[in-house]
Amino acid sequence: MPMEEQKALQLPSPHEGSGTAWQPASVPAHEWMWMRGGWELMAHGAIFVDYNQQGGPRGAGKAESVNWGMLMEQHKLGAGTILFRQMFSAESLTSPHPGFPELFQTGETYHGEQLVDHQHPHNVFAELSLLYTLPLTKTLSWEFYGGPSAEPALGPVTYIHRASVSELPLAPLSHHLQDSTHTSFGVITTGFVIDRVKLEASAFNGREPNEQRWSIQLGALDSWSARASVAPTSNWTAQYSIGRLEHPEALEPGSQWRQTASLEYNRPLAAGNWATSLIWGRVHKIPTDTTLNSYLLESTLNFQQRNYAFSRLELVDKDELFPQAPVHPAYRIGAYTFGGVRDLLQNRAWQLGLGADVTLYSKPAVLDLAYGNHPVSFQIFLRMRPGRSEQHHSH
Repeated sequence: MPMEEQKALQLPSPHEGSGTAWQPASVPAHEWMWMRGGWELMAHGAIFVDYNQQGGPRGAGKAESVNWGMLMEQHKLGAGTILFRQMFSAESLTSPHPGFPELFQTGETYHGEQLVDHQHPHNVFAELSLLYTLPLTKTLSWEFYGGPSAEPALGPVTYIHRASVSELPLAPLSHHLQDSTHTSFGVITTGFVIDRVKLEASAFNGREPNEQRWSIQLGALDSWSARASVAPTSNWTAQYSIGRLEHPEALEPGSQWRQTASLEYNRPLAAGNWATSLIWGRVHKIPTDTTLNSYLLESTLNFQQRNYAFSRLELVDKDELFPQAPVHPAYRIGAYTFGGVRDLLQNRAWQLGLGADVTLYSKPAVLDLAYGNHPVSFQIFLRMRPGRSEQHHSH
């Protein structure tokens, strides 16, 4: 079979996605790899050292670091393959309390109160999981995944790992409507890959992590999700998922339905890469009968090897901006981010880039008093990660 045909047939690799989510097979891998005694060992991650200035009366300026690291160990096991994965983050030490300033961001708690205009730091043990894949026929495989800290089959590849937002340290405002379950303390997933399609279901602990970022807070696997994914070529993936989360929020008594759909496109270029994601996420809060929607388009263009231009455009409904208020209306917020990075150092081992971005917003006029008429936020940062690996994996 010609090489090009083989490449076109590649399925996305579990090394480049998150949990069991699929990212296009052609996305560039930034990782270190070793082979030892039949084990394939990998390490990758990113460190952003950042000055973050959020605008308007509710904004703040902070020096901070967004960071994560992942280790993976893969080996043959019987007729299949087992992959162990550990992801760690030091953000509980490198984010200023109560977290990273981010206008209009909501979700999780600090000192028993809802976080507003801040993004929470990630947990030290962001993932501790195993994935077992067993080929049954030429076009049919069975997978089993889970762990004490893992990601259920719900949502797209989490933003931390998406190639379409690899240069932007800020979390999306729509994180808690799309991919916030990427660290769940207790997950079991099983499913089948049938040629280009994957069907999977999860049982998991739907409660958000609490403020003790160093602990693993296991709970009953009382939430569930199901996801259908398709990878028609090595450059495209799409997914639809639905889940019921039992008591996900510490300060809200009820349960939620979550639905997401996403389309991801990646195009390798002669001297770079272009990755784009389109994502929809919806949460229906059962006790209050509230439905919140989010729409996100993000894209990162790597050109002439060392240069990156990126943008993230999103519309998201927020009903937690004023947690002390007697009623919680939902406001439609728009956030429009544009930025760029230039690699100062680029070799097989490392990439060190200097970057900046600016974010503009749209909002209802009723929020002008709290947030100002035209708040503008910006960041300046250094980004360090492993060099680009030329080797790609497939199932």
